[in-house]
Order: sequence, then C-alpha cells, then structure tokens
Amino acid sequence: MFTDDEKNQSDKRESMNIDETHIAIMKLLRDGRRSFKKIAEELAITENTVRARVRRLQDEGVLDVTGLVNPESLRGHRVVIVGMNINHVNLVDKGEEISRLKGVVSVSVVTGRYDLIVQVLFKEGYGLLEFYTEELSKVKDIQSVETFVVYKGYNLKVPYLL
Repeated sequence: MFTDDEKNQSDKRESMNIDETHIAIMKLLRDGRRSFKKIAEELAITENTVRARVRRLQDEGVLDVTGLVNPESLRGHRVVIVGMNINHVNLVDKGEEISRLKGVVSVSVVTGRYDLIVQVLFKEGYGLLEFYTEELSKVKDIQSVETFVVYKGYNLKVPYLL
C-alpha cells in the first residue's frame, strides 16, 4: 500500500533515535524565530549540538521550521475540511495526488466514515467552487465528498500556500 519512497521515509524515521534532547529542541522551536544559541543555553548543550540535531531532524523528514498563519486573521481567507470517499484501493497514491492541488494544506488517510480528510485554504477569488471545478475535477475515482466549513478554529495555523 506504501510506495517505495514513502516506505524509505518511514524507515528513516523509525531508524532515527529520537531522544529527550530532540524532543526538547522541537518544543523550543515552536517559536521558529528562537535562535540556536538561546536553545543551547536553555538546554545546557552547545550551539553546534543544537544545529546538528536540527539539521538531522530536517534531513530525516521529522522536522520542518515554517511560518504559519491564522487564516481567520486574513481577510477573505477560510479553511475548509473535506471528507472524501475514493473508488480506489490505493488511498496513499490518491492522497498524494490530492495533496498537490492548489490550496491543499494537508491530506490524511483515515479510518471511519471517509477514506481521506483534506484540509484546504481558500481566499477571495479562489473558493470552494473553484477548488471543486478547477482542481478536484481533475482527480479520478472520487466517489463522494462532504464539505465542512470552519467558522471558528482554535490553534488553527496553516502554511500560506495560495
């Protein structure tokens, strides 16, 4: 069910020993502007140790340090969650394909009522209609969709990708 690339990424993550220092560094990087020097001081380790560990976490696909936005603070922007059922057994490939569509923040293969849960960011001029007619219509084997418009989100921050 997994592609070779996905299996390799998974194997890398499983083979990397994530210890308490890695966890502490990742927690402190919640503020992505925090310097390696400050992190090192707080953890009583060297700055080079922090730099090397962050680089390894990034290389292994465990950590990304990115800017996130609160879509509610941006006029005309909105997040929508779409539950999808697929007429296709290989949900991983279908999820990968959908993840490349404009506005898609994330795609998750899930258990339960839907096969995939898709989080999408919209703005004025690019909304649900455009997403369904210009983007999702290109994807074959979608059996059904159900849309959930987020009216109010808590701790909802997404990368700005429009």
